[in-house]
Amino acid sequence: MHQFMIAPIGSDQLAATPFQFTNSALWMIIVLVAILVFMWGGTKRELVPGRWQAAVEMLTGFLDNVTRQNIGPEGRKYLPWVFTAFVFILAANWIGAMPFAIVPGAHPFTVTSQFTVTGTMSIISFAIVLGVGFWKHGLHFFSLFVPHGTPLPLKFIVAPIEFVSFLVRPFSLGLRPFIAMFAGHILLEVFGNFVVQGLNAGGPMGYGISLLAFVFVVFVNALELLVGAIQAFVFALLTALYINDAVNLH
Repeated sequence: MHQFMIAPIGSDQLAATPFQFTNSALWMIIVLVAILVFMWGGTKRELVPGRWQAAVEMLTGFLDNVTRQNIGPEGRKYLPWVFTAFVFILAANWIGAMPFAIVPGAHPFTVTSQFTVTGTMSIISFAIVLGVGFWKHGLHFFSLFVPHGTPLPLKFIVAPIEFVSFLVRPFSLGLRPFIAMFAGHILLEVFGNFVVQGLNAGGPMGYGISLLAFVFVVFVNALELLVGAIQAFVFALLTALYINDAVNLH
């Protein structure tokens, strides 16, 4: 579990102060720099866009469609946060899956494998949901917990269930990407250990186990890249759907 530990740069222990530069902060800066460089390539307003500009425009257009289709005409207002959440989670997931450890002294850290990061993002999403809901509808926002057309006797049963379900949403929204990255890295660690142990054991059986484990490592790496993209999309999509509930009170 050492790969998930937050530690200050140049030391193994955290001191009793919040002002320390940690491996988590370092890799979060690396993720943000990578995003800024990627977005900078899309600001060249060329008449015939190159691949870099086309990639940025395609990503922006894709997320614009997500917000418009799931929120409606007002979806453009919430594109900045949906776009930010998607790009940050995607970049963090993919950068954390890169084999930087082959360079001596480089120890990659996946910031989305920390629930404090994904949980904070989910809290921001629900702060937007609550803010929009009460700003547009006032106390009528509570009608979200009573589906339209529900018979009066059932309202006393349905309303608490809907309310609890609503409260669980921010927890599940942040937990989903955290668990996906956490589990993927654990699998890589396990199969990577099998490779080393098989090579150390030697013999046909040991080398066979190492080869099989290596195949699994390649497969899990590819799967983790796919899951990283899926989790970023799911986070953005659910955020848009939750905002839609606040905007339109379905």
